Amino acid sequence: MDFTLYTLAAALVFGPLFFPEQSPAVALIASFGVYGSGFLIRPVGRLFFGRVGDRHGRKVVLIATLAMMGLATAGIGLLPTYAQIGVWAPLLLTVLRLVQGFGAGAELAGASLLMVESAPKHKRGFFGSVVAMGTNSGIFLATVLWLSLSQMPKEQFMSWGWRVPFLLSLVTTFVALYLRTSVKESPVFEELRRRREAQKHEAKHGGVWRDVAKAKKPFLLSLAIRVSENGAVYLVKGFLVGYTASTLGLAGSVATTGVMIGTVIGFATVPLFGKLSDRYGRRPVFLAFAVFQLLFAVPALALIHTENPVIIAIVFAVFVGGPLPNLYGVESPWLVEMFGAKHRYTFMSTVKEVGAVLSGGLAPILTAGVMAAAGPAWWPIAVIMLAYAAIGVLGAWLAPETKDRDLSAEADAC
Repeated sequence: MDFTLYTLAAALVFGPLFFPEQSPAVALIASFGVYGSGFLIRPVGRLFFGRVGDRHGRKVVLIATLAMMGLATAGIGLLPTYAQIGVWAPLLLTVLRLVQGFGAGAELAGASLLMVESAPKHKRGFFGSVVAMGTNSGIFLATVLWLSLSQMPKEQFMSWGWRVPFLLSLVTTFVALYLRTSVKESPVFEELRRRREAQKHEAKHGGVWRDVAKAKKPFLLSLAIRVSENGAVYLVKGFLVGYTASTLGLAGSVATTGVMIGTVIGFATVPLFGKLSDRYGRRPVFLAFAVFQLLFAVPALALIHTENPVIIAIVFAVFVGGPLPNLYGVESPWLVEMFGAKHRYTFMSTVKEVGAVLSGGLAPILTAGVMAAAGPAWWPIAVIMLAYAAIGVLGAWLAPETKDRDLSAEADAC
């Protein structure tokens, strides 16, 4: 919810409110530049919280990261604009985005680890997909709030209406904190902690760095899978949402309506394909969606440029209900299974956050910059979308099947 709110605001609101002296195209690039700063700090959060998660457990990290993200998001809703405090407005926006990103550095990895490590072996795909369901729920809440409030008169919405969803994120933060303090630690970590107590001397002999050197292949394949999935999410829900409004001149509600419909579809598709990955494997299910994404990119952009609101909403609904949540739903257990138990949190969170920088952080900025240089043609968007999809197809093709592996094993899957 927090990141979707920021993405929607970066695409539709932050440009005129925090960068009013720039042209619309430059303001869009600037707002996505601040947006990208949150991704640049995520590997730092990953490094810090990944080590904490491997040493002290998944639960403590999930509580800390949630609190940081929730408070930073609410803080964005309280920020004065450029018209009120000048250059301090975008600077403070950047600081809060950095706090948000630092907290997010181990959030998704920790959620996937806790769910998959706590699941029965034959249901890990389904349990892992629940993390995608949580993401889907956050997207749904954010888009419903945003769509409802954007129906206000434009002057009121730009004055105070956009702040309401950011402030309401405090409610979800406190509910989630209550739930996370009640959950049990993962049994895989508890076993690892007992094993570690019996082998304390290993920490004195560079065990982490030996394992880092051995993890190159699973790291690179997992990174390709992550980059493809995350790049598609932020190109569609971030860049294309802003593009339809700022470049095509359509109402912002057109794309957000499609996103909202897609999230509803996702509630049905994500658990279904999570179960299918338990039955047939992570690799074939992920490959199917990655290939679909590759084949659909150009037709989707052509359909968006019909400028027909109904067709555009359908395109967004197909993306958001099909490949976007299901690629992540399958990725969630797959990446957990790819790494051995000893440093799983550190390795997995590294993949998640380095991948987020190269995709979620870079893709919208890169696309906005190329569009500003190339003019109104939409082919640069298509090329970038195809490139990210192709990376996913290649990574999934080369990655091993892992659905039946023992999560307590310390060796990596590759």
